[in-house]
Amino acid sequence: MKKILKNIKSFYWFGLITFSIIMLSSFRMPMMHPYHVGSVEMNYNKTSKTMEITGRFFIDDLENALSKFGKQRVKFDKASDKNKIIDLLKNYSKTCLQLKINGQTIPIQFLGYEVDKESVDIYLETATIQKPKVVETTVQFIYNLYDDQMNIVHIIVDGNRKSNKLSSPSSYLKTNF
Repeated sequence: MKKILKNIKSFYWFGLITFSIIMLSSFRMPMMHPYHVGSVEMNYNKTSKTMEITGRFFIDDLENALSKFGKQRVKFDKASDKNKIIDLLKNYSKTCLQLKINGQTIPIQFLGYEVDKESVDIYLETATIQKPKVVETTVQFIYNLYDDQMNIVHIIVDGNRKSNKLSSPSSYLKTNF
């Protein structure tokens, strides 16, 4: 009888500890989404003769990708991380997005970012360029985090929109206008 009570007591404590760990971890873990997808839109502005670029990514994905890239934890909802995030986004964007217009490599400038509920919009812009006839781009946002990351790329020139999907590891896209 003592052996049975001892087994029941052991089972009770094992169950209680397991249940506690599951409950605590569920409160601490952020909600996970089943898809790893982002979007990058490049829009040629014929007035300013620049390519205006907006990247949109899930907050948790971008936080984790920036943290891994910069080897330091950052959170978009922490005011004290704002300057770190700006620096990381500038450098991360340079490594994740390259652009050639009409065969010429074009530098891209980071303008800023904006948090929108569950996503973050990153704003970038090129210097003055000629009207694009051929756009070549390499897009690798969040590829450093997920091997199933997909980026939808929209390129718009004079209202002509061309959209493509890039799935990791594929990152190169060439579009003719």
